[in-house]
Amino acid sequence: MPIDFRRSWSDEDLDLYRDNVVRFIETEMRPHDEEARKRGHVGHEIWRKAGALGLLCADIPEEFGGGGGDFRHEAVFYEECARRGLSGMSTSVHAIVAHYFLNHGTDEQKRHYLPRMARGELVGAIAMTEPGAGSDLQGVRTRAEKKDGAYLINGSKTFITNGFLAGVVLVVCKTDPAQGAKGTSILIVETEGCQGFRVGRVLDKIGMKAQDTSELFFDDVRVPADALLGGVEGQGFFQLMSDLPYERTIIGLSALATMEGAYEATLEYVRDRKAFGKPIAEFQNTKFKLAEIATQIKVGRAFIDRCVEDLVAGKLDTATASMAKLWGSETQGRVVDECLQLFGGYGFMSEYMVARMYADGRVQRIYGGTNEIMKEVISRAL
Repeated sequence: MPIDFRRSWSDEDLDLYRDNVVRFIETEMRPHDEEARKRGHVGHEIWRKAGALGLLCADIPEEFGGGGGDFRHEAVFYEECARRGLSGMSTSVHAIVAHYFLNHGTDEQKRHYLPRMARGELVGAIAMTEPGAGSDLQGVRTRAEKKDGAYLINGSKTFITNGFLAGVVLVVCKTDPAQGAKGTSILIVETEGCQGFRVGRVLDKIGMKAQDTSELFFDDVRVPADALLGGVEGQGFFQLMSDLPYERTIIGLSALATMEGAYEATLEYVRDRKAFGKPIAEFQNTKFKLAEIATQIKVGRAFIDRCVEDLVAGKLDTATASMAKLWGSETQGRVVDECLQLFGGYGFMSEYMVARMYADGRVQRIYGGTNEIMKEVISRAL
């Protein structure tokens, strides 16, 4: 049976907005996905096209150059990309960076960066992870030393989404190593012509081949004192923690949309594919597997929709957002695996969307805080 994909948080205006998003994805993104997968990034032009159509920073206020909508507008873009297995253009990380500016930046920082991000002129990235520090951000070793009215940044980062194309990077670093978490700050680095800044490899991942995930190096990178996000040292850890519900809701939402896309593709495939003289959709095993998948999606939609509504209302707590990330990414792994199995050998071929979804989805349990960290966060709220 087809699943009713209606969302409790949608309305007529959002449906029209979704039509525009789908048109952009189908005409500008999907035809070039294979090319981007081979190249390792989507290029800058697609970002500028999305910006020109008002599809970037859709939930940033108009006074800062954004679309003036709310998280639901961003959710539409994430869902429609995820349902098609398109992971190259990380508008989610771009939006997360924009929200760091919106929620924690000075008025001058907001007005300087947000309009350019909304236009796609600057692609945003956030540099947290280091070779020796992942989920434990207190272990960050990148230093920013204040000297002669400026900061000198030294260190390296890895696994940075949008790292190759980034025009602005928020760098998590220690401004006072003796203070632990309280000595953490976020510094703004504009990459163009930036001395001492270097992009390393575009990393070769098992999935998300079209997404530019890179190493970044900072060797005496000099930024002015007003490049400190929010203008006050030692606020970095607080800034990072306060925006986690936004990020983790995106992961849960994208996971559910991926399941919906995989389910639809699988339903179509099993109805057409024949074995032993009849469509494999008629075999009891196929019916039961699809019934299980449809049930998980239907139940998940109710929970994720509630998370979206609570986020828009400003009342989504960290534990519930962590549940969305945990449940979504774990269930996505199981559902897409079952869908791939129903494709048989074709499911193992990269030309099939379900195979790309299978490879792309594995990292969902890792980034945004590993699922082990999610369990720790949730358990503390019990």
